[in-house]
Amino acid sequence: MKLRVLVVDDEPLARERLAHLVEEMPDAELAGIAASGEQALLLAGSLRPQVILLDIRMPGMGGLEAARHLARLPERPAVIFTTAFDEHALAAFEVQAAGYLVKPVRMEKLQEALARARQPTRAQLMRIADGAGGGPRTRIAVRARDELKLIPVETILCFIAEQKYTTLRHTAGEELIEEPLKELEDEFAASFVRVHRNSLVALAHIEGLEKDAEGHQVVRLRNGAGTLAVSRRLSADVSRKLKG
Repeated sequence: MKLRVLVVDDEPLARERLAHLVEEMPDAELAGIAASGEQALLLAGSLRPQVILLDIRMPGMGGLEAARHLARLPERPAVIFTTAFDEHALAAFEVQAAGYLVKPVRMEKLQEALARARQPTRAQLMRIADGAGGGPRTRIAVRARDELKLIPVETILCFIAEQKYTTLRHTAGEELIEEPLKELEDEFAASFVRVHRNSLVALAHIEGLEKDAEGHQVVRLRNGAGTLAVSRRLSADVSRKLKG
């Protein structure tokens, strides 16, 4: 069966060259092309490629961050990084990509990488999703029907755990994601604070710490976005972080 390949590069000539190489391969087919990490995520949601040739250095969302989002998709594509800069090799290997190609990409090297990419291991996918070799994500990818939406982290008010899902509340609405609250807390520890066993709140969106009519402590969100309960166990930590 032919591998469906998505080519991602911000340079037009590089995109065209890679697309041409893929089209010449008998065991692969070109699923589409993208010019940025953001576009790659949106196309991956609808085109469902099996392999993504992903440039590392791109304006906006770079390849390493895009790979972390891709690794969390229900149908996870294998990622092969492409770049003209050898110094990115270590970061690529740290996230356990299926392959790493230096530009200009040669046909025989691409064939070898695609052969390895046919069966990405669970360890590779988990390492990419965990974000080894990179900082916190700047966006959260959310599946909406057959598409992906990208929610900027700075617009997120809070994460609320509800049974097996987590509700992501942001300035334009709310979404359901399947990421555990503990993993989100670990990733965004610098900009979010745990206020309750089921709630994680963005520090930038907290207006203040106060008590409600019943004397329970709550955090009030900015711009009339409401309040969230603060547990007694976490009250001191919340207060410390707000003062800091």
